Amino acid sequence: MKCQVIAISAIFLIAPSSCKNETPPEITRAPRAEAALDPPATATKVILLGTGTPNPDPNCSGPSVAVVVGKEAYLVDLGAGVVRRAAAAYLNGMAAMNPERITRAFITHLHSDHTLGYPDFIFTPWVIGRDRPMDVYGPPGLQHMTDRIIEAWKLDINVREEGNQPSRLQGYNVNVHEISPGEIYSDGNVKVSAFAVRHGAWKHAYGYRFDTPDRSVVISGDTAPVDSVVTACNGCDVLVHEVYSTAGLNARPVDWQAYHKASHTSSLELAKIANRAKPKLLVLYHQLKWGMTEESILAEVRSEYGGEVVYGRDLDVL
Repeated sequence: MKCQVIAISAIFLIAPSSCKNETPPEITRAPRAEAALDPPATATKVILLGTGTPNPDPNCSGPSVAVVVGKEAYLVDLGAGVVRRAAAAYLNGMAAMNPERITRAFITHLHSDHTLGYPDFIFTPWVIGRDRPMDVYGPPGLQHMTDRIIEAWKLDINVREEGNQPSRLQGYNVNVHEISPGEIYSDGNVKVSAFAVRHGAWKHAYGYRFDTPDRSVVISGDTAPVDSVVTACNGCDVLVHEVYSTAGLNARPVDWQAYHKASHTSSLELAKIANRAKPKLLVLYHQLKWGMTEESILAEVRSEYGGEVVYGRDLDVL
């Protein structure tokens, strides 16, 4: 059975480029040239809240993926714009994406583009009504980052708590869990396992596998080609993987080419990974295009991979 990609168009967003969702009032996006897919008959959904990179594309929010199981949402990474993207999904019918209800997040690594939305995740839902602490999982250094964020907004916290604004005292508190590879979280909906990846000079960078009653979802985070992704997926239902354009890399300065080769995964390298990992659906995100198009990156992947693959856009639901 094939899986449909659905787009929830962000309210107030006019998006002329590749992250655009093209059928506003309906949830189902018009079929793309690459695939016409049937809706998944599953309780687990994957929402691409942001597919962006450090490049400030106004139509792609910072990297963040939501795994939604029934009424609960679990976020992977907290890129810029994450709370507003969650609100857009909520306003279009995904009840689990109510920002006040989301209290669990998993950070792949501490690069700024994956964590710029962390203060937003801490404070915005608290201001509008969240009354429970959050649990955030990630690499060593996460506690230090969290402490500095709380300290940086201390005056704001004091004014909201001690002034005349109604506030809920627990809503901005964070329980930080610095993790190592292995099973790191479980509840009645999901088991989450972390696996090490290789991302440039970062000593600790992770991908995550989510096992729910009906689906297995693997999210690579930022990584060069690594066997751990293949092992983690191993026929998984959905593999969400970063990618850069093989052709586009040639236009980059030589020093940046060396960096990207050591830190990220090209379209042709991803095709080889997918051939070994055998996901039922491969989803491209965190796409470094460098002037190339969606179609050209998909063509590069498909030149060596015959499985089902889609180019992810902000607010796609899989």
